[in-house]
Amino acid sequence: MKGKDCVAIAADRRFGVNQGQTVATDFDKVFEMGPQLYCGLPGLATDTLTVRDRLKFRLNLYELREGRKMSPNVFCSMLSNLLYEQPVVAGLKPKTYEPFVCNMDLIGCMNEPEDFVVGGTCSDQLYGMCEALWEPDLSPDDLFETISQALVNACDRDAISGWGATVHIM
Repeated sequence: MKGKDCVAIAADRRFGVNQGQTVATDFDKVFEMGPQLYCGLPGLATDTLTVRDRLKFRLNLYELREGRKMSPNVFCSMLSNLLYEQPVVAGLKPKTYEPFVCNMDLIGCMNEPEDFVVGGTCSDQLYGMCEALWEPDLSPDDLFETISQALVNACDRDAISGWGATVHIM
């Protein structure tokens, strides 16, 4: 979710199987790819960790070759080429610190809106909550409150999401 000169990314912490059984309640779905670049990967735990490791490898290789930090736009293109289940990317552009959010559909088509993106098991509930709560130019504190309330309330309306949440503000 975008704010004024800031961006936030959040995810629940439930790891489950077969849409009903909870295996763990401390599984991270949002990963730091750089100081101002985070990626949220929903889906099967082993696939998520494998994709995270491949992304980190490609990101490090890019930064070594280019001698500069990777922008969120370039990261999205790289992730789109790798393709995974509806990933979400949030970050600040390196030179301008402009907020950036992006997600991809199942075939890798990128979506870069001006407000927010959602993904995962409770995405239907998240759309409604984010549309109701998001406002332009939110301060970091207001953005934290807005994204937290949207995620908590959406998870309350979805039986297979939840068990805590993680929020990152950049």
